[in-house]
Amino acid sequence: MDFVEVRVQAPRELADILVAELSQVGYDTFEDNDEGFCAYIGEGDFDNDAVSEIMSRYEGQGELGYDHRVITRQNWNAEWEKNFQPLIIADRVSVRAPFHEKPEGLEYEIVIMPRMSFGTGHHETTALMIENQLDLDHQGKRVLDMGCGTGILAIMAAHLGAAEILAVDVEPWTVENAADNAAENHCSNIECRLGGVEVLAGEAPFDLILANINRNVLLEDMHAYAALLPTGRPILFSGFYQEDLSKIEAEASKHALAYQSHRTKNNWVSAIFTKL
Repeated sequence: MDFVEVRVQAPRELADILVAELSQVGYDTFEDNDEGFCAYIGEGDFDNDAVSEIMSRYEGQGELGYDHRVITRQNWNAEWEKNFQPLIIADRVSVRAPFHEKPEGLEYEIVIMPRMSFGTGHHETTALMIENQLDLDHQGKRVLDMGCGTGILAIMAAHLGAAEILAVDVEPWTVENAADNAAENHCSNIECRLGGVEVLAGEAPFDLILANINRNVLLEDMHAYAALLPTGRPILFSGFYQEDLSKIEAEASKHALAYQSHRTKNNWVSAIFTKL
């Protein structure tokens, strides 16, 4: 499956609102630019009428417009290689592609070839999740990474000492990419599995769960995550905006997940909860 890129022209004060609106109809990756932002969705899930209806709600509030194009798998790969820049997170973690030079003096290094997958650390949610991971004990733990994308969070967990990691995603090429990245980073303790929460049936409990997806999926599947988390163990949520944190907290409380703390960047959130 290819992707559709929706390029939105909007004033800065409306851009965040439009991103939130699009996230509710299936868009889960966004990139800012000088004119507004780009939003990405699988070609099979693209609905031009839905985008048009969202944009029409804000007519008269500034210069608004959008267009879209299909990005083939081949072109997507080329775009990533052309635009993917090395990154340092929290002054401790290097994230780079294999064609970048290795930086010196950092505790952790993650090598990512993103291909068709999302999750290079450049998006706020991924970086925020890694910052939260750095504060948690992974040593000898069993970790679940839901919506693993490139596998970057699973790889971070391995570098932090996790003993066993299950990385799950619904897209076949993403699972392949995550497995390749795990091998590139010498993480033999990462299993990459295709599917959603249904593939967790019968799994033993996890000591730590990482779920960087989007608000709707988190709300729908939170019961399944909570059922796999023992008392006192943490779960990290991301992929939603600060104004949605109260909704996440409310649903979490139904499943004995207590809010602990959160980080924000450009209105995106990564929050830590603990199973009661």
